[in-house]
Amino acid sequence: MTAHGTVQERPENPEHPENSGNSGNSGKAPAAQPPASAAAVAGSPPPAGLPAPARRGAAGRLTALLGRTAVQVFLVVTALVWITPALGLFLSSLRSEEDNATGGWWEALAEPGGLSVDNYTALLENSGITEAFWNTVLISVPTTVSVVVIAALAGYAFAWLEFPGRDWIFLVVVGLLVVPVQVGLLPVAKMFGALGLFGTIPGVVLFHIAYGLPFAIFLLRNYFAEIPREMLEAARMDGGGEWRIFTRLVLPVGRPAIASLAIFQFLWVWNDMLVALIFADSDSQPLTVALQSEMRQFGSNIEILAPGAFLSLAVPLVVFFAFQKHFVQGVMAGSVK
Repeated sequence: MTAHGTVQERPENPEHPENSGNSGNSGKAPAAQPPASAAAVAGSPPPAGLPAPARRGAAGRLTALLGRTAVQVFLVVTALVWITPALGLFLSSLRSEEDNATGGWWEALAEPGGLSVDNYTALLENSGITEAFWNTVLISVPTTVSVVVIAALAGYAFAWLEFPGRDWIFLVVVGLLVVPVQVGLLPVAKMFGALGLFGTIPGVVLFHIAYGLPFAIFLLRNYFAEIPREMLEAARMDGGGEWRIFTRLVLPVGRPAIASLAIFQFLWVWNDMLVALIFADSDSQPLTVALQSEMRQFGSNIEILAPGAFLSLAVPLVVFFAFQKHFVQGVMAGSVK
């Protein structure tokens, strides 16, 4: 209101359309602008100061293709290098003694008609070889199961349970990893002789368990320690005890690492010959020692050594391919977050 008592109208401001009295929508927010289309956004140039995305030309695509081809060729060559000895051993085990003496195993590829299973039939009739095979099973299976069970329990305890001296005991376990197996052969042999375990299957099993546990505990403890703490705390809040948490939560989560450990432990024990030479006698010797005895006594009797060696090789291959899925998961565990 002016000094004359008249009301002065407020001029319209073009910058503030809400103050305009012509539209009749006084006090209302202006209509929202439609968003830009995806095509417009995609086709717009990059903001100032940012480099434009580089387009890979023909040279880049050719380089990538050659890189993939080189990797594939390398993998194929590596696979052939590893498979060729096993293939040669298998073909030699199917050939007769005369054929193996007069030519190499590769000749069987040109004349497959001369292959037969007579060597395997003779091998199964050899009581010494069959007994050694079952001795190997009796040594490998209990050792693998015992190492996995004890290591899983100890790994969970070192990872998530509080008890006096936990860290010091774990350091001792880690220190045992650097102790070579040759150091303990003579002292343990004397101890087993005093206990009556020398030359028996339980003695061989106990030695493998003792020297397999440090690595197994170290592996599973580090894997179990990566489990989120929130999962365990939630299970405890739901009333779960330590044993229930271990069996229902930790073991399923740690299945890849446990499977990898079981495969490694089985292969180590199955292919072992040093420990068996020291602690096993003629009645408890595994297949590796039996084949070595056959070679020492009869020389190059390929009709027994070839099928026996392939039988010793076939069992670990079957175990590996049977648990290949879990083995790959265990190896890749923790590499991708």
